[in-house]
Amino acid sequence: MAAISIFSRFLLRSKQFASLRSFHMSSARERSEKVLEELKGKNPYFEKYASKIAAVQQNSPEEFLSRLDNVDKEKKKPKFGLSEVQRDYSELLKPKAPLGTEASRDITHRKLSDVMRLELIEDKSADDIKHLWLEYHSDKDVITAAIPVDQFNQMMECAKQYPVFILPIPRSEGYEFIMLQFAANTIHFTPLLNYQVHKENAPECLNITMFTECSDKGIILMRGEYDTKVINAQEAQCLANQVQLYYCQKNVSKLHLLETFTRHPDKFKHMDIIEELNNLKI
Repeated sequence: MAAISIFSRFLLRSKQFASLRSFHMSSARERSEKVLEELKGKNPYFEKYASKIAAVQQNSPEEFLSRLDNVDKEKKKPKFGLSEVQRDYSELLKPKAPLGTEASRDITHRKLSDVMRLELIEDKSADDIKHLWLEYHSDKDVITAAIPVDQFNQMMECAKQYPVFILPIPRSEGYEFIMLQFAANTIHFTPLLNYQVHKENAPECLNITMFTECSDKGIILMRGEYDTKVINAQEAQCLANQVQLYYCQKNVSKLHLLETFTRHPDKFKHMDIIEELNNLKI
């Protein structure tokens, strides 16, 4: 992610992430140790990668189990038809490939002309542009919206003070924390666990770009590209909705959490943002 040093400085001055990892560590470690024993007799690649797999399992049992689940899903796919090449357990040792190209992670402003032909919307009204924008992306693995300019301005003003934050998304066995960072007109997201394991090599699971070319007509076009292997459309939308609630509305409790996370990380409590999510009325 862009300007990853911000994450490093934050982690150095804060101890709460260590407590976060230990939140489910004991149960995850027990499960991973059991799985590791099962692998010894089942997988022909185990001996080749035994020491390295054991190291990953010890250092990050959650990551070990997550990658093992991905491998199992790949093995269950049909052998005929369209599917990815079956992977062996060396996959557990590799950082995931980044989402999109390096251009998509650049700190410079991304341009609307890179996405669609501007002549299509030159003489259109705001409502027509919104309709074309949503229709254009209807068959793509992206989330989209057209937001008012004043809402966008509020978001960017808030982001200047709080460029880095974490948000939760519900999982089957609790919650996963996703770290975000604002850079130019894009918001980059990566799983907190991925950053803890891979540091600067942590790939994005979602990036949201806000195109300002139609600001003179009162709207900002938003496009969010997500890695379907990490999150689904509903989870990507959940993250986008939370960004709006924290950065576009002057909500006292949410601003307090942004302030605490940024200025007083030792006082920040992860359960507070989970409670905020649970209290949402949809």
